[in-house]
Amino acid sequence: MNVLGLLGWIGGWVALLGISTHTPNWVVWIFMPYFLYGAYRTVVQVRYFPLAFHMLRVLRTYPWQLFPDVSRGLDEHPDAENGGIWIELPNPGDCSKAIPLVFVKHHRAYWWMRRIGGPRTKPALKAQLEPLWFVGDPRFVAVVAAPGRGAAAPRRLHFLYQPSAFYKSAARRHWEDASPVDLELARRAGALLLDAVPRSR
Repeated sequence: MNVLGLLGWIGGWVALLGISTHTPNWVVWIFMPYFLYGAYRTVVQVRYFPLAFHMLRVLRTYPWQLFPDVSRGLDEHPDAENGGIWIELPNPGDCSKAIPLVFVKHHRAYWWMRRIGGPRTKPALKAQLEPLWFVGDPRFVAVVAAPGRGAAAPRRLHFLYQPSAFYKSAARRHWEDASPVDLELARRAGALLLDAVPRSR
């Protein structure tokens, strides 16, 4: 769909440019809003490809899971590695603990922000994330998705990650329960895990 969207915006831009060269000059001003917005959407579509490839690696490494109810919020989470809207998922190394994942800051996070919401968010919007589809390891990389009709399939996939899975300078708050197998799976899913030294089990 991202490829089709990219081709559509570029194709529309080229088509209208061709029309405007064979029509009076004032026609260009009618098409100008599309020229500006089409260029913006093309850039947005191109920037989404790296995230799509990250999601593909996660989906090829881990199985999907369904969580009927997860904690979430718009405020700062004290245990999160960075700031922003967040959800909590069970720690695979210790199911009695939960790990917050903060949403990647790009345009597709707005849909999630409206549904994660706060006290004033309508229950009908919040219910659109129940149950939550999840794939990955919240200590490193993950993909979350909203349920389709009847929760039969995931939709609106969104890539999430811990900064410590990619950046050497980031604090590593959730690695203490990671085994060598966990780290290897995370690497296969795209995490860099610089200088990772797992604790043996």
